[in-house]
Amino acid sequence: MVRLTADLTWKSPHFFNAIKERELDLRGCYPSPSPLFRVFRVFHVLTRVGLVSGNKIAVIENLGATEDQFDAIDLSHNEIVKLENFPYLSRLGTLILNSNRITRINPNIGEFLPKLHTLVLTNNRLVNLVEIDPLATLPKLQFLSLLDNNVTKKPNYRLYVIYRLKQLRLLDFRKVKHKERLEAEKLHASKEALEEVKAEPAKTFIPGESPKVQEVPKEDEVQKVIAPTPEQIIAIKAAIVNSQTLEEVVGLEKALKSGHLPANLKFGDNDAIAKDSFMEEDKIEGGDKSNEESKGAADGEKNMDTEMTEQVVYT
Repeated sequence: MVRLTADLTWKSPHFFNAIKERELDLRGCYPSPSPLFRVFRVFHVLTRVGLVSGNKIAVIENLGATEDQFDAIDLSHNEIVKLENFPYLSRLGTLILNSNRITRINPNIGEFLPKLHTLVLTNNRLVNLVEIDPLATLPKLQFLSLLDNNVTKKPNYRLYVIYRLKQLRLLDFRKVKHKERLEAEKLHASKEALEEVKAEPAKTFIPGESPKVQEVPKEDEVQKVIAPTPEQIIAIKAAIVNSQTLEEVVGLEKALKSGHLPANLKFGDNDAIAKDSFMEEDKIEGGDKSNEESKGAADGEKNMDTEMTEQVVYT
């Protein structure tokens, strides 16, 4: 980590960017080793992709040393957690803060950045919709990116941001349409809808505090699967045979496969009945098989007799 000092600000690269804005480069910041650093940016690129470790800024401070001489400031790829501590910068129009750790925004940020029109907060740690509310104090904000933040996964996220930031023209690199504005007004015009969003708790971590783990009731705990005994299997099969509806059959089959036996299934005396019923079934099946076998043998003898008679006639 490194402090954003006045000396570091003066030594950092500054140039005219592609749209002719004067930009201060504080990306993954580190002191410039020589004036040729603006020409040979290999070290800068290696730092951004993680092949070389550069110094990371953790807190925004001492930006008054810029003397409000820049139209754009790039603070991407740092370790900034809070978007605050800005001096009054009437010239600053573009602020790039992607790939940081921002979780909180100063509620009065608009008082210090009155002309900010572009804000890039891609790949940060904003979670709840109410955390975006301070951006409504920026009177000139027209271009905003919140991609790769968990807040984008919230229901009606886009409509909420459009409703809160009336002057927004581009959200997450998509144009804000008039139809979306009307839908956002209709959805969030009522106080109940806004209170519901504000009632959503923000998840914060306090150092030294152990996370709370919800206790699972004993009733909700997954019961261990116990293999049924042979007697229970016979009783379940008997119940399947004697069931009258399809639902009963399906339920008993599931019980037989899972091992969780129905509470209303009785054992004991019913086991003998179940065994008798299966014995009868086995007898019936055995009788059917023996009948089929005897029938097949009779058919075979008939065939042999016909063949013998044919041979006699032929001779």
